[in-house]
Amino acid sequence: MNRHNSRPVVLCLSGHDPSGGAGLQADIEALIAQGCHAAPTVTALTVQDTVDVTDFRVLDREWVLAQAHAVIADLPIAAVKLGMLGSVEMVETVLEIMQKLPGVPLVCDPVLRAGGGGTLGKDEVGYAMRERLFPVATIATPNLPEAQILAELPNGTADECAEKLLPYVHNLLITGGHGDEEEVVNRLYCRDGSQHSFSCARLPGSYHGSGCTLASALSGRLALGENMVSAVKTALDYTWRCLRDAEAPGHGQYIPRRLPLDAQ
Repeated sequence: MNRHNSRPVVLCLSGHDPSGGAGLQADIEALIAQGCHAAPTVTALTVQDTVDVTDFRVLDREWVLAQAHAVIADLPIAAVKLGMLGSVEMVETVLEIMQKLPGVPLVCDPVLRAGGGGTLGKDEVGYAMRERLFPVATIATPNLPEAQILAELPNGTADECAEKLLPYVHNLLITGGHGDEEEVVNRLYCRDGSQHSFSCARLPGSYHGSGCTLASALSGRLALGENMVSAVKTALDYTWRCLRDAEAPGHGQYIPRRLPLDAQ
């Protein structure tokens, strides 16, 4: 039995999506693809399919703390990935967990809306994430609509949202693709003033779990020790391939193919 080449462990604090398109299943699959081991800690249960989310329930903080503490006591955590939190109390719960993981990279995916448009938490949850979690995060990965909510700029551009949000977080990746542009531009803003743009061809259709896929892949790359700019590019390239090869098993959005066929 090989105990010398263990895969980096990423603690995932996310919601469960019964359709398997987003949430913890997306985290697990994307991290396996990076050569990492996912430690999935459930923060919320949802009622959703590939069309939209209709309801959700946030778990009691004691259950979330118990899950996370059990993993932290047993496994060497190399990175933490945040997905759906769903309540202000869960934001505070994550802060308590991170106190046990000083120096561990934290990727914060501020999940506020499902791909179908349904809410996964009130806007006050987003503001709590901005005020409380962003300062301890290594990077936040909102899409442009989420960045507009967090920056309180309903019609703001990516640059305008970044100017408002960078005082809260060290690195900010604002993903594009929510307009009708032929080329999708994803922008990485760093507090040191540097900016990096990554372009890709726009793919047809809409996708369920693309943000989860990206944030999880990024957390995996950071867990492997990749530097920030390279990790972002690798995660974006991987996510684009997952979307290119996506399938439509249900009546709604496409689900990214995060694992090769021979791994499924």
